[in-house]
Amino acid sequence: MVDVNDIRNGMTLIVDGNIVQVLEFLHVKPGKGAAFVRTKLKNLRTGGVVEISFNTNVKLEKANINKFQVQYLYSAGDTYCFMNMDTYEQLELTSDQVGDNKNFLVESMNVDFVQYEGELLGINLPDKVELEVTETTPPIKVASANATKDAIVETGLLVKVPLFIEQGEKILVTTADGKYSSRA
Repeated sequence: MVDVNDIRNGMTLIVDGNIVQVLEFLHVKPGKGAAFVRTKLKNLRTGGVVEISFNTNVKLEKANINKFQVQYLYSAGDTYCFMNMDTYEQLELTSDQVGDNKNFLVESMNVDFVQYEGELLGINLPDKVELEVTETTPPIKVASANATKDAIVETGLLVKVPLFIEQGEKILVTTADGKYSSRA
């Protein structure tokens, strides 16, 4: 059990039967009344985010999350195939389980599977991934420093890139928001 005053960002807890990860927390001491902790929690099963306030005397159960590294092999229709790097066992996920992460998956990429008591909760991608630009307009010289254009990368994701990026170039894209970071 974890005292609510000891929670930190990134901790995984069990709240009302749901496995949640702490995204944000704030200890609040109002002028009148008892102190409380305001939290923003992400449900690891559904991906939903909820804000909950707890009294400071509450104890929460800690969820022991298991992570192991897998390599993305290929996709066939709605099925994504991964290989456990320790046991060489092949694991398959549906497109619903992969979710928007499919926009960043490239063959031979290493990712982490996240499990709780044998239940697969999802995959963790690196912060940035290297993707090749497959389609964009030719480079343009314009006086504006912040001008962007559309580019489609090898996974089919549409990314806003600077005007100097050309087709065939490799770029780094942040997985949190799908935005251009830099040239690779």
